[in-house]
Amino acid sequence: MIKNLIFDFGKVLVDYEYFETLDQIFKTHEQAEEFYHLLIDGKWNENMDRGDSFEETFCKMQQIMPQYKEEIATVAQRFNDFVRGEKEGMRTLLTQLKAEGYHLYGLSNWCTKVHETMAQYPIFQLLEGQVISSEEKIIKPDRAIYERICQKYNLKPEECLFADDRIENVEAAQRFGMQAICFEDAAQYERELRKILSEERTM
Repeated sequence: MIKNLIFDFGKVLVDYEYFETLDQIFKTHEQAEEFYHLLIDGKWNENMDRGDSFEETFCKMQQIMPQYKEEIATVAQRFNDFVRGEKEGMRTLLTQLKAEGYHLYGLSNWCTKVHETMAQYPIFQLLEGQVISSEEKIIKPDRAIYERICQKYNLKPEECLFADDRIENVEAAQRFGMQAICFEDAAQYERELRKILSEERTM
């Protein structure tokens, strides 16, 4: 029986978009794209999610792209601006699910800046707890991070339903023994959740 609902953060509880901010910082979109590909394709963002120092990472990026030293410093200062707000409909839905008696948790790949974002958006106050990759030095879809949230909050995988926008993370949760939904939007998530809960009641 599902008792615990676990949520990824980015693209599930809050939305984010890189280029709205990067295009304000770099002189051209091509320059913004060049930095973006360094951040993402160069695994710098992933390594920060694994726990690498935020400040040291940006210093290293400045060394690699000295022509953008000032812009990269501004990106570091405005890093939280990548988050554009709460995902539409999710705070209302989580409030309803909490009132129905479900326990709500977070499980996210995020760098050490995560708590600044969590303090900014009220949706995070609905969670009873969370596991953050940069604090655990493990990232999804590593099985160990799903084990960690269960250990930390004394959860049974078969009583958990996990939501993430990335299919590889959803499939990893399923292999671990959780039910899981690949998240698109609040309406789709609630529709699939209600179907799962209804099927449980008829078993």
